[in-house]
Amino acid sequence: MATSLAPLSELTPILVTEARRRMLTLGTLFALIALAALVIGATWPKRYESATTILVQESNIVTGLMEGRAVATTVADRASIAREVIFSRKVMGDILEVGGWTARQPPPSPVEQDRIIETITNRTKITSPRDNLIEISYSDGDAARSYRVTQRLAESFIQESLAAKERESRNAFDFINSQVESYHKKLTDAEDKLKAYREANVDARPGGEADSNARIAQLRSQVEQARMEMMEQSSREGALVAQVSGESEVTAVQTRDGQIRAQLAELQGQLDKLLLTYTDDYPDVVRIRHQMQDLQESLKRNEAQKATAKADSPSSIDSAVQYNPLYTELRSKLNEVRRNRGATASRLAASQTMLNDELERSKRIASSENALSELTRDYEVNRDIYQDLLKRRENARVSMDLDQKQQGLTFRIQEPAVMPLRPSGLRLMHFAMAGLGLGIVLPLGLLFGYARFDPRARSAAQIERMAGVPVLATIPVYATPGDRRRHFMHATLLLAIIAAVGVAYVAMYWIRLEVLP
Repeated sequence: MATSLAPLSELTPILVTEARRRMLTLGTLFALIALAALVIGATWPKRYESATTILVQESNIVTGLMEGRAVATTVADRASIAREVIFSRKVMGDILEVGGWTARQPPPSPVEQDRIIETITNRTKITSPRDNLIEISYSDGDAARSYRVTQRLAESFIQESLAAKERESRNAFDFINSQVESYHKKLTDAEDKLKAYREANVDARPGGEADSNARIAQLRSQVEQARMEMMEQSSREGALVAQVSGESEVTAVQTRDGQIRAQLAELQGQLDKLLLTYTDDYPDVVRIRHQMQDLQESLKRNEAQKATAKADSPSSIDSAVQYNPLYTELRSKLNEVRRNRGATASRLAASQTMLNDELERSKRIASSENALSELTRDYEVNRDIYQDLLKRRENARVSMDLDQKQQGLTFRIQEPAVMPLRPSGLRLMHFAMAGLGLGIVLPLGLLFGYARFDPRARSAAQIERMAGVPVLATIPVYATPGDRRRHFMHATLLLAIIAAVGVAYVAMYWIRLEVLP
């Protein structure tokens, strides 16, 4: 006969029957599980958790007023930075003293201190619920120590963060100040080199090349102008030479003496003609003789005057020949043109010499331009960097003052740590509820498994299914008086066990509420 499992619809009466038969076993399992859970809950180590919240203020009215002049320290990943600060060796050493671990006798060894610090680290939680909030929590079996440690962690974090900010700003100021001094020395050296080079090279002056080019252009203009004047004066000289060569140095002129002699000759001719006809008393003869006498006296006076004038100025060779005035004027102009031409030639030579000198100076300026440009470039670069560093140093000084007076990035305890009055995590109530639930579920689960997987036939339907033949009648179990007494005793013991478990739970609850703080 093959065996088969009873369906779920047939298990209810079987479970009731088996529960009545094994009520004492089920009650005992219930009591053991419930009391075990109660004992575990009573002995379970308590954890008191204390938490505090720190508000990070990145900006205030001073930060707005100093915008552009000061750089406030900022914090990006607050939780990570808080862990680095709080879990540092310095802060942990202070926490060991606050928590009383170092006051033990004998004091803990360095290895034990490392283990305690590791335990403190594992019990400490640091989170950032918002961008400007940092939450620090610590759990411990001692409520007072949990409160002290949490409070000290927050204070240490704020102190170390502010000190780190101040150190950072001071280090930045010291670094920039050292760079300012370094570049000040570089700038002074560049100025000295530039000054020494300019003193050694007179032509190495700012704008020297432009001045030299302007001077060269001016001298070239003067040379061209002198050459044009030379050509003009040469042309004038040639023309004057041609004119001088066409003029006679002396010229014959009709003087007064000649005129008088001519008149005398004419009068003598008239007189001779009259004497051929008339006598000496004829009026015309007398008149002519008187005229001739007057002309002879005038001739004598003129000869005397010519003798005197000839002694003063030999301008005339004789009474009929004298120097040509046009020739004299042309010779004077020719000499003047030649003198001007000589002066122009001298000026041309001087201008050409100065032009050659200025060209040589321009070459020297061009040869020294590269060295001067390099020295000037080094000086300007060092000057610009030095001026920028001066501004940055003043900004760093203001930032350092802000951090020293705690006017930049500041920390404030938003929610202070409080003394935990109730433990956190799993408490006795949780173990009690779990024990009662498990004490009910586990025995019933075992009973269900036993009834479900037991191969024995427990009902008429199961027999019909297994044998394949109908069952005509079933005979129920008849309880004897001994069975009834035994069942009553088992029920009484079950109630006593349940009552004992209830008394134990009530007593433990009363002890927790009334006896323990």
